Amino acid sequence: MAGKKVLIVYAHQEPRSFNGSLKKVAVDELRKQGCTVIVSDLYAMDFEPRATRKDITGALSNPEFFSYGVEAYEACKKRALTSDIIDEQKKVQEADLVIFQFPLYWFSMPAILKGWMDRVLCQGFAFDLPGFYDSGFLKDKLALLSITTGGTAEMYSETGVSGDFRYFLWPLQHGALHFCGFKILAPQISFAPELASEEERKGMVASWAQRLKTIWTEEPIHCTPPWYFGQ
Repeated sequence: MAGKKVLIVYAHQEPRSFNGSLKKVAVDELRKQGCTVIVSDLYAMDFEPRATRKDITGALSNPEFFSYGVEAYEACKKRALTSDIIDEQKKVQEADLVIFQFPLYWFSMPAILKGWMDRVLCQGFAFDLPGFYDSGFLKDKLALLSITTGGTAEMYSETGVSGDFRYFLWPLQHGALHFCGFKILAPQISFAPELASEEERKGMVASWAQRLKTIWTEEPIHCTPPWYFGQ
């Protein structure tokens, strides 16, 4: 949709990977719609995933005992965070939709993306206490996880060996993104592309591109425990 702004936070080492193809088709389709699309390619940026005192550019509020959460909160209020954090926060602040494109690692995200969330979505910028979940500071924004898995859809079914895929979405979508206020769109999960045929992989990419054509008409999920775990 013309005038909309999209941030794609992309976490894969290889541009020619299947994740790379999903990222590329998203950029192409959304720009075709007239959206402004920015990509944070975390590996290409050599993004620092570690949350340390180096993230604070000014004086610490308590130099005797370092608490990252406290110091990042105080630094955020004084705009005393490092430029890489402030740059990413600006991208988030300007976005109507944030898409996270990544492969599933141990039922979670790659460390570099976890570090992005740890450092960028800090208290004072994304939430406060009080000021979280439906009152989170990013409540006017949409978020969507586009994930690839090593396991098949059957493995991630309710009776599969890995359990229902919604179980591992709980900490990612609810505990992190919705905590910051994001309205969550249904995830795009591409199951086991490495085990699929070339035609099947092309179908997965085409399905993602097709969904993006109407992404702005989608309703967010009900981000509550029953969506993840049933009644």
